Amino acid sequence: MRKIDELIEKYIEKGTFPGGVLLVGNDKEIIIEKAYGYKALFPEKEENSVDTIYDLASLTKVVAVTPSIMKLLEEGEIRLWDSVGKFLKEFSTGLKERVKIFNLLTHTSGLPPYSNAWKYTKNPKELKEELLKIELLYTPGEDCVYSCLNFIFLKYIVEKITGTSFDKYVKENIFDPLDMKDTGFLPQNKERVAPTCKRDGKILRGEPDDELAYYQGGISGNAGLFSTARDLYKYAKSYINEDYMIFSPYTIELFTREHVSFKDEKRGLGWTIKSISSSCGDLFSEKSFGHTGYTGTSLWIDPIKKLIVIFLSNRTHISRNVITLPDRSITPIEGNNLEQMIEFRPRLHNLIIATLFRVL
Repeated sequence: MRKIDELIEKYIEKGTFPGGVLLVGNDKEIIIEKAYGYKALFPEKEENSVDTIYDLASLTKVVAVTPSIMKLLEEGEIRLWDSVGKFLKEFSTGLKERVKIFNLLTHTSGLPPYSNAWKYTKNPKELKEELLKIELLYTPGEDCVYSCLNFIFLKYIVEKITGTSFDKYVKENIFDPLDMKDTGFLPQNKERVAPTCKRDGKILRGEPDDELAYYQGGISGNAGLFSTARDLYKYAKSYINEDYMIFSPYTIELFTREHVSFKDEKRGLGWTIKSISSSCGDLFSEKSFGHTGYTGTSLWIDPIKKLIVIFLSNRTHISRNVITLPDRSITPIEGNNLEQMIEFRPRLHNLIIATLFRVL
């Protein structure tokens, strides 16, 4: 454990993140649960704790949107090869009529990675209209380009089918059944939330760091979800412990296996599958699946080793780019802290596997 502590503290000192929470568990129990550093550096320092609520960023895709699609599939409301145009009329003409639910889930839709439409309209309804007008960059299925838009549109589909708001649907059907009491959009208990970047003259605390999620009113399919490491463990355990599953094991197997592979990237349905470049490092099993978030979050599940590793941080509270911290007790960033985060994650996961499986 000392080596794990030293690695995390090293990256705190480098200015990669102000602090973080590490949780490691198996299908039965939590093995490691520890907070590091600070949850806030400014306007004043705040000590971190294991119950800190973090902005999950893109973990929203696999903790909120993906299980919602899994449930609708099990209930007979959709199938993977349904055309998106069946639910969103803007996908019913031209090249966009070829896009299937499967393409959105595997990032093979042809949609661009992101949109700057939020710069031109801050109104959630108008922003949605602008996003739905976006055209494809390539023919669906011919490439794999990670796109936040895929999961924004999946969220629209969930709302269209269910006739209810996405935050209400996912709370009632995913979070409540798993007793995830600290998970949701726009958290009210803001003193427990780790702040992220500064926007519109304020440091964000309980509002999404991501622009598209922020200007859609805080509830989106690509980002915007907040949670704790303990809640995420409850969710992850439901994939590898039959006593906690809220889905059929056949549904879980379908969504967490490799469906597409482009270059060194492998995709399941919503999930990233372990590959040579994965953030889970080199020692996780080949069937491992997980995801990361821009704010400095990650979740990986190894179904062979029955292992779950969660690391939550608020990297963007320090910087989204390269800056020098105002607090000189923290070493100034030695380059881009996003690059440092990418460097840190596989090292952490390798160290955890090597350490744990000597004592288990």
